[in-house]
Amino acid sequence: MQLEYTYMQSAVGQLLLAGEGKVLHYLGFPMGKMPLSPASDWIFNRLAFKPIRRQIEAYFAGECKQFDIAIAPFGTEFQMQVLSALQQIPYGQTRSYKDIARVIDRPKAVRAVGAANGRNPMPLIIPCHRVIGANGSLTGFAGGEDTKAFLLRLEGAIK
Repeated sequence: MQLEYTYMQSAVGQLLLAGEGKVLHYLGFPMGKMPLSPASDWIFNRLAFKPIRRQIEAYFAGECKQFDIAIAPFGTEFQMQVLSALQQIPYGQTRSYKDIARVIDRPKAVRAVGAANGRNPMPLIIPCHRVIGANGSLTGFAGGEDTKAFLLRLEGAIK
């Protein structure tokens, strides 16, 4: 599989988008715990993903509350269950890791849910930023906790 990638500016800094054709495989934040860099075999194409970039721009402008983007997430069966549950969290709302564990019918797998959440290849598009600690704390986020707080404020989930 030959992936293309491009960068776009956003309210939280430069984002990296990578995928194949019109299908997004990765979205990476510029800083935080897991910054994403292009693999050596990815091909840079500054014109790639224009429709996706427009939706992301609309999101940051407060005009897009749900993405309509072709995505190709990957992971173990458990990780895919978590990613699917994350996609069900409505704009402007949050859930705890415990809530997600219950949704996937694995109520004792709270830590594993956190680990799967942290491996999300498309944060923002698959809204892992909407998952918070049971006590309301803004626990870890690949893009950094400041980015997480910004996104949740943008969506009106926190003040």
